Amino acid sequence: MRGLSAAVCGRRGKWVVLVIWLLVAAGAGVLGGRLEEVQRNDPASFLPSGAESTAVQNAQRASGAGDRVPAIVVYEGRPVAEAAADAERFAGVEGVAGRVSPPVPAPGGGAVQVVVPLDGSDYDVLTAAVDRIREITGDRAYVTGPAGQSADAIEVFGSIDATLLAATSAVVVLVLLVTYRSPLLWLIPFFSAGVALACSRAGNYLLAEYAGLTVSGQSGGILLVLVFGIATDYALLLVARYREELAVHEDRHEAMALALRRATPAIAASAATVAAGLCCLLVADQNATRGLGPVCAVGVACALAAMLTLLPALLVVFPRGVFWPKIPVYGGAAQTGSGLWDRVGRVIARRPRVVWIGTAAVLGAMALTLPLTAVGPLAEADAYRTAPESVRGAQVLERRFGTGQEGSLLVLAPSGEAGRIAAAVAADPGVERIGERAEEQGAGAGRPDGGEETGGERPDAAPESADGQVLLRGTLKDAPDSAAASATVERLREIPGARIGGTAAVDLDGRLSSERDLRVVVPLILGVVLVILVVLLRALVAPLLLMATVVLSFAAALGVSGLVFTELFGFAAVDTGVPLLAFVFLVAVGVDYNIFLITRIREEAAVRGTRRAALVGLSATGGVITSAGVVLAATFAVLGVLPLIVLAELGFVVAFGVLLDTFVVRSVLLTALTLDVGRWMWWPDRGLTRERGCAGGAVRGTVRSTSGP
Repeated sequence: MRGLSAAVCGRRGKWVVLVIWLLVAAGAGVLGGRLEEVQRNDPASFLPSGAESTAVQNAQRASGAGDRVPAIVVYEGRPVAEAAADAERFAGVEGVAGRVSPPVPAPGGGAVQVVVPLDGSDYDVLTAAVDRIREITGDRAYVTGPAGQSADAIEVFGSIDATLLAATSAVVVLVLLVTYRSPLLWLIPFFSAGVALACSRAGNYLLAEYAGLTVSGQSGGILLVLVFGIATDYALLLVARYREELAVHEDRHEAMALALRRATPAIAASAATVAAGLCCLLVADQNATRGLGPVCAVGVACALAAMLTLLPALLVVFPRGVFWPKIPVYGGAAQTGSGLWDRVGRVIARRPRVVWIGTAAVLGAMALTLPLTAVGPLAEADAYRTAPESVRGAQVLERRFGTGQEGSLLVLAPSGEAGRIAAAVAADPGVERIGERAEEQGAGAGRPDGGEETGGERPDAAPESADGQVLLRGTLKDAPDSAAASATVERLREIPGARIGGTAAVDLDGRLSSERDLRVVVPLILGVVLVILVVLLRALVAPLLLMATVVLSFAAALGVSGLVFTELFGFAAVDTGVPLLAFVFLVAVGVDYNIFLITRIREEAAVRGTRRAALVGLSATGGVITSAGVVLAATFAVLGVLPLIVLAELGFVVAFGVLLDTFVVRSVLLTALTLDVGRWMWWPDRGLTRERGCAGGAVRGTVRSTSGP
């Protein structure tokens, strides 16, 4: 550690570090700019790899009919002749994968629909085709159906990064200006965080391009706010240590070397905990969720590297005046404590058991709202803050034509059993029709939309495919994203030999996969983080108490957030994917602040006793950790500016949970527990459990520690 700090902060070493980082940043900027090229924002990227709907989709893509995705163009209050003229023009659009249907009037009149089968094997082609159809129709019609919905989702995800970058940058700059009250100092951590982001984007581009990592617009957006937030947190901790050392060391290089040695263990432990927690997502079932783990872990690693090398090198390049107007003076006061947190500590120390029981009771009451939280998959109409064209079109389609939708049902059957399976499917009360077919060795033909109407013809009358698979196309009576449609899919999957796909099956598999991931990933994260804490603290009691406080905080944050979403914001529900992602970030990131505090307490306990050390640790770390928590909460709150409800929900839960951890769990609950449990926090460490610390008392100053924030 001493050699690294000397190399990074030395009079010559700092220039070597800066040159290396400038070269790395230049290359990373080029590669990182290509991350959007390898992002997968199509619905297939979110499918669980082993789901039945995924198998059907793969068979569909391999079929001679191709991966046809219907775009439904719905006209309201327009003449049939107008729709017919447009249909002729649709046929010439690049990406159309079959015959365009003639206009179909609504049963009660007032609307007309045209079905345009598009090639779904390449979502760039599909999106371009939808855009071209919308150019043809202008504002005279809505383009909806699976193709329109996919194109809108891809467009929204594709615009996430630019919106988030602007909003996150503004928030981080504002918080740094308020924290440092300096017109110059904020530039250094902000620039370092920007370099870390560029490097993380470049690393993820390489992994996506050459290692098959799934990167979506959602994971790219989360990566951006996570890197900015966590890098700024590390910067706040290091700069606070540096300012402290400048008061007792005239040479700023020496001051930074010592600050880096003392801050690195806690920062590195924090990064390792977050990265390990994120990597637990590798066991998730859904592709996008599984990819999010390594995507964000790369970001954490880049943030750690930049903040422990680039940031200190930049800081020592500039003189003390960079802190203006509050320039640390050599020989001045080296007090690291905070008067506010001194007073908080004295209040807690009077009756610590009453404080922690009362605080836990309040958090427990908040957690009791969790069973009242509506959790479930968001319907297409509920997934956006402002409904895109495909959602508005689907509402018109449902109102005029009913809830059935093209592409809502696909059935994969052995060719020899197609007739039996088709008859069983048709008999289900939730199926509107079944019988369009595309074999894996022949293009669908016969119907204008590219399928085959079975009518009185046997469903298996056409030639068998090479591997004996037949794809039957149909329509459900209920909207694909409804509970009734999911129930229909579950019944159909009980038919022997049938494999059920389509948009309704995709929604069902996504929900089931999210529930499975929650059951599997949550215990794994708890176990991994607990092991890291045990190794870090060389104790059992303290890690168990830390984990208990973080889990209680998560339950309280999710429960309250769920009520806010449904009762205040008017959201339909908490999306099924939000609890798992919120748990990952709140447990892995939320435990950071406890690590920063508890490691400081442990170091002080060896000298002062645990109870006195708890007050010293709270006083010494209170200000900087509070600032770090505000930064991280503010960056995640930026997700609320996006049009996607799922990201807005995730941002709110994480921001609220981080603030709860920062101001309640770390400062009150953990401090009170440490004061009450005392030296037994470090059991079975004999050295610390034998110490006889004082019971409390006012903290009049702080002792400089050899490590910790």
